[in-house]
Amino acid sequence: MRVVIARCQVDYAGRLTAHLPMATRVIMVKADGSVLVHSDGGSYKPLNWMSPPCTLREEVAEDGVTEWTVSAAKSDDTLRIRIEEIFHDTSHDLGIDPGLRKDGVEKHLQELLAEHTTTLGEGMSLVRREYMTAIGPVDLLCRDAAGAAVAVEIKRRGEIDGVEQLTRYLELMNRDPQLRPVRGVFAAQEIKPQARVLAEDRGIRCVVVDYDELRGIDDPSLRLF
Repeated sequence: MRVVIARCQVDYAGRLTAHLPMATRVIMVKADGSVLVHSDGGSYKPLNWMSPPCTLREEVAEDGVTEWTVSAAKSDDTLRIRIEEIFHDTSHDLGIDPGLRKDGVEKHLQELLAEHTTTLGEGMSLVRREYMTAIGPVDLLCRDAAGAAVAVEIKRRGEIDGVEQLTRYLELMNRDPQLRPVRGVFAAQEIKPQARVLAEDRGIRCVVVDYDELRGIDDPSLRLF
């Protein structure tokens, strides 16, 4: 990974246009070819980026300013970065990442939903936890009341990337004649509105689960009101 801290201007052109005026930012160039531009605060997400496959070309413009042009391989989208001054430029070999490990709450939530699958839908029964696909494990593989396969992805906070992850699993699982048709359920303690819209557009059902209630902490008989 290459990390550059520089005073730069960024312009994106293609399906949409975006402009970032000259300021000090962090530019990351990952081993997969992706280029991301971050600011110091505001969000964990990059201000602008180009996803792979893409190519990066470094040149010096006529006015003497260093200019990076990142071009998408499958479209006409371009990310142009004009660098006025570089404060830091270093590269590191991060090696192979072992992948994301679920935190205690998310792991426990998966265990609880595996024990109480009817929380996800009437007549739902568990087939297997951590059902392996070619790109990773689906949290739960279930069968609904009609016997159809259901892939369940569980998150503590449901966001767009979780919907994308489940979409990829469903695409692979629906190629298996012994499983298909497979529908998806996206379960989380909280589901962001954008994630819900994307999930429902793709035919994925969203389920908001109450962690405390599943643990038996939120007992209605103990409430005063």
